[in-house]
Amino acid sequence: MNALTPSGLHFEVACTSGRARTGRITVRGRTLGTPAFMPVGTYGSVKGVPPDRLAAVGAEMILANACHLHDRPGADVVAALGGLHALMGWEGPILTDSGGFQVFSLLHVAQLDDEGVSFRSPIDGRVLRLGPDEAVDIQLLLDSDVAMVFDHCPPLPAPRELLETAVRRTSAWGARALERHRRLSRDGQALFAIVQGGLDDELRERSARELCALDFDGYALGGLSVGEGPVALQAAVARYAGLLPERRVRYLMGVGRPADVLAAIAAGVDVFDCVLPTRNARHGSLFTARGTLHLRNTRWRRERGPVDPDCDCETCRGWSVGALRHLHVSGEPLAILLCSVHNLRFLHRLVEQARTAIREDRFADFHAGWSAAASAGVTTADERPSG
Repeated sequence: MNALTPSGLHFEVACTSGRARTGRITVRGRTLGTPAFMPVGTYGSVKGVPPDRLAAVGAEMILANACHLHDRPGADVVAALGGLHALMGWEGPILTDSGGFQVFSLLHVAQLDDEGVSFRSPIDGRVLRLGPDEAVDIQLLLDSDVAMVFDHCPPLPAPRELLETAVRRTSAWGARALERHRRLSRDGQALFAIVQGGLDDELRERSARELCALDFDGYALGGLSVGEGPVALQAAVARYAGLLPERRVRYLMGVGRPADVLAAIAAGVDVFDCVLPTRNARHGSLFTARGTLHLRNTRWRRERGPVDPDCDCETCRGWSVGALRHLHVSGEPLAILLCSVHNLRFLHRLVEQARTAIREDRFADFHAGWSAAASAGVTTADERPSG
């Protein structure tokens, strides 16, 4: 299946295995394979990881946040510096989130209405305004390859009245954003819509129906991984991914736990992002095939083996768990780099394995086998003999 979207983004699905699919996205001459995980560089940098290391772990596309970059240094400053690719030192595709989730996290100090939101900058306290028009203008200045519409992202659980309001606003804002973007964009930047509705099936269907009628370049599931827990999250993705058009990129926002990523791939999602791999790394929590390993546990002081013997990252090839623990508890910046490299490589390698399994039409077996192994080892990752 091949599709050319209104902006010129090209999306190809090459193989399927059940609902899982693998293919390729080309936008503004930049390409990535799918399914794909996007590391998060909120202010234009993935914390502690330079661009060459990101490429080495398998990253092809990076996410930055338009709301935060609008706050600091300012979208006009980024434009003056040559745009987001120049700022980040990254030649691959970049997606910018509009800031709807960040507004959700600032609701205690924000004023939300049908035109957008007013909030105080977490940097210097000045009042900022963000709505569908502003989000388009900011992302055009940033010159990202894929821009997201501004959406209303409520927490979960949430009353139905709030979810209905979020769906209504998100549809209205999506229509405004699409009209403005098509009028002002001149360089092939793609624009993705965000489907809301919480865990309410009727509202999710309504949101998807209204936004799909507008024909965006891609569609995201938003408003998940915001408090509902992993079981509810995975069940929701399984129900709602099929609401998004088959001929458009499907994007699940804010999900980075390995089990959640695989469940989303099984549901037919193409792209993911999350701060979890690098945030966990900064706290000494490392992904392994047997669960999460916590470096602060004293049992690792003398461990001479790698974090994960099956991992091919430079961290596992060159450093022992005991050495990483020392660097981490000593506050050495090298620990942030090494742990982040491992977590990012672990997740990208998992996605690469999923692509192979889809191409060989054995994804269901791969998913079941990985889940069984992870479930068997999740309570024992920190119980390995310390040697």
